[in-house]
Amino acid sequence: MRWGAFFGTTLIISIMMIIQWPRIKKYSKKEKLVFFILLFIGWGLSMFDLPHISGPVTWLKELFKPFAPLLES
Repeated sequence: MRWGAFFGTTLIISIMMIIQWPRIKKYSKKEKLVFFILLFIGWGLSMFDLPHISGPVTWLKELFKPFAPLLES
């Protein structure tokens, strides 16, 4: 986990919420919910070192490795 990126993203999200809140007050609940969900997804992804995480193909290979002998025969 890169703490600098995490705290930097947290600071930017806080500033965005402070600046955007007067504009967002007018919108419906659904639009507010989407705004906050997207912010929290970005905030959550900032906790991971995404460039160094293996891709989904590697995960699938590891998941199906025990079944390889059954599929090859």
